[in-house]
Amino acid sequence: RELTVWQKAVELTTETYALVARHFPPHERFGLASQMQRAATSIASNIAEGNAHRHRGQYLHHLDIARGSLFELSTQLEIAESLGYLTGPDAAPARELIDAVTAY
Repeated sequence: RELTVWQKAVELTTETYALVARHFPPHERFGLASQMQRAATSIASNIAEGNAHRHRGQYLHHLDIARGSLFELSTQLEIAESLGYLTGPDAAPARELIDAVTAY
């Protein structure tokens, strides 16, 4: 809970869930929306799990998984925009949080 990157990742997860709830059509709840929610949750979860390991190699492995999920979510935001579920301004807060997490 003390890691700033973890805090930003949790914010990103919350923002992702809010975007899906506000903007996605009901028929998409178990498709792209669900994938986005899982990717966002994976980011914070893997940061936390990696931080819990005592061995640097395991820590780095989990951070690598979190980074992959971060880029997965970024791609899914692009797809959601292409499908017309989100506009650029809708996705902007999530993109800013993605950039913040990536910076760590």
